[in-house]
Amino acid sequence: MDESNGENKVAELMSTLPGDDVRQIMWRFEERYEIQMVVQSARSIARGVVARLVAEGARNSHEWNEKKAQLLTGFDEVGLTTVFMDPEEGGFIAGPKNLALSLVAFELSWVDGGAATCSLASNLALSPIHEKGTPEQKQTYMSRCVPPLPGEDRKVWRGAFALTEPLPYVGVDTGILSGRMRVVEWKDGEEPLLHVEKRGRFITNMGFANFVTAAVDSDDDRIKGSAMIILEEGDEGSFDRGATTLKLVHQLSSTSDPILSLKVPASRIIGGYTVKEGVIIPNCNHGDVIESVFRRTRVPVAVMSSAKLLSAVEPVIRYQRTRFRGGSASSAGSPRYDLGLQQKEDALQRLVDVWACGEAGASLGFAAARLFDEFDPIEREKESILAERGIKGRAEVKMFKELEKDALEYLSLDHLPEAERDAARFQKLAEDTLVQFMIRESQANVLCPACKLWNTGYGATMMREAVSLMGGYGITEDCPGFLGQKWMDAQLEATYEGPEAVQRRQLSITINSELFLAQFRLWILDLRGIAGRRPQTGATALANAMELWLWTLGYLQGTKDADGKPLYHSQRHGVVFPFVDALCWLLASRQQILDMLVLEEKGPQNPVLTEGLTGFVTFFSDLCHVQAARSAAEVGRICAELVYGYQRDLAAIKDDDATFAVLRHKVDASLAGARLFKDRAAAAVSKVMIPEALDYPM
Repeated sequence: MDESNGENKVAELMSTLPGDDVRQIMWRFEERYEIQMVVQSARSIARGVVARLVAEGARNSHEWNEKKAQLLTGFDEVGLTTVFMDPEEGGFIAGPKNLALSLVAFELSWVDGGAATCSLASNLALSPIHEKGTPEQKQTYMSRCVPPLPGEDRKVWRGAFALTEPLPYVGVDTGILSGRMRVVEWKDGEEPLLHVEKRGRFITNMGFANFVTAAVDSDDDRIKGSAMIILEEGDEGSFDRGATTLKLVHQLSSTSDPILSLKVPASRIIGGYTVKEGVIIPNCNHGDVIESVFRRTRVPVAVMSSAKLLSAVEPVIRYQRTRFRGGSASSAGSPRYDLGLQQKEDALQRLVDVWACGEAGASLGFAAARLFDEFDPIEREKESILAERGIKGRAEVKMFKELEKDALEYLSLDHLPEAERDAARFQKLAEDTLVQFMIRESQANVLCPACKLWNTGYGATMMREAVSLMGGYGITEDCPGFLGQKWMDAQLEATYEGPEAVQRRQLSITINSELFLAQFRLWILDLRGIAGRRPQTGATALANAMELWLWTLGYLQGTKDADGKPLYHSQRHGVVFPFVDALCWLLASRQQILDMLVLEEKGPQNPVLTEGLTGFVTFFSDLCHVQAARSAAEVGRICAELVYGYQRDLAAIKDDDATFAVLRHKVDASLAGARLFKDRAAAAVSKVMIPEALDYPM
């Protein structure tokens, strides 16, 4: 079936599973050789050391042990430990590394989420130092965490990040700190010495950490506010690693509840401090630090869940096809023998749903990672500009408010044909660091929590679907692809670095940015253009759903419920939380379509893809249509519940009802043909060739 010219033709189907040549184009690292090497390194240890550990039952114990410590040695040997570092610190990737780190997390999670967490947690411990530390702090700790070169006699330092507190505060509010610091000694002309008390909960890497970056609050009139501070195992006092957490998941990472009571110099305050009238004032409070850290480190966790879904495709196909082999009712060459469960539509279409969700999540996550690679240098340049001008606090807020009109003007000019725009004005705005910072920040403030929320939340739901496709085999320890363990692991990933409510809360605020909404409107126009060229992508349904979402936002913000209470309010979670969920569906589906179009555009330039490219493009286009239809339907349902659900009868919303009904009908009508594309995707799945065996052990 080929809809491009209105005729029914047999489309070329995908013949093999997508490999690195496809992924490098879709996720935009086909010209980044150093990142390609990182991917291969991560894959080698994931499908070697990590897979053997899982297959041999290393997940069956909670405690960190010598067997699990093979992970750390393996990370060092293949270079994963130094991916986070800059070349001057012993690393090998210059510039931002968000995409590289996300790809490492993806490859490790393809086999085991705990192994990925073990790798990422060391980077998380260094992130406060990397983002906000003084030059001396960065040099000291980044260099210590680099594996020794040949001839060097030293050990590699490992870190842990201690933000969360013991119950009842754990995972609830990052602003609530029970960790405390106070001055214990402060001699004239000398550096103050602080006593730090910190009790952590669910702290990763504590079984082997040499240092901890901990969030603490002042317990002394001579210290103002909160801070992040560095604690070392050799400091005076007690460095108690605490009781091991009895996790049901991620057992290949070390987790415990440390009790730290240590005496440290004030120079360990991350970002440094100043002294004013006898009071120590940290240059960065703990909120400043974690905001900068989490907006980046949430993205690799998001792609971990998407990796699980995509890793499930091959094991499920193999299980479905071999389900009836060996029995007397099937013989070699018969449909029952060759296809097994894949003779039935249900098995194929449910797998298509799993695959489409994995693709959409990966597309959204890697798009966020690339955005932060663009954003990081601009953010640092912006900080230098503000420091040079002496602008901070309210003056900074006022300045950016005034610059918003310039940023909106840039977006408008950027969307015009080159011949129609004021070239000089456009160039000036394009070179304005502060304008470009505002635009990218408005995107980052939405994409980061969106991918963390949708990938891990809905991804966990779809991982359950993947497990169910394996029948009873799915919940056994030796299930191919370790799908049962991955399903359980996904539940934890949804709570990492802030549970779902935290992401929804942030989104409910950041989506109101006029800069973001301006870009959102332009995305709708772009999708209309894509729909005209490639209607089979589902872009029409997605654009209509985005229009419905945008109209609903205005309606909610300007309407009260049947009791006279405003609908759109930060504390009205029954409204804002499902509404931002709807946005996440849209963002993931849009990015999936964009990635497919990049494959279609750049694929012909890759000689390896010459023969199979048409099949890949057809299949990924079909997956886009499947996901766009599901996303549009979800958005329609959520918006209808919110528009109608808070009024007692239709008369109360009579004026708006007609507009909403028209928009909702457009969404529903644009689903025409979606199931036909799903049928074709299912046909491709039933015919695609897979390797004889998984490339890592069971």
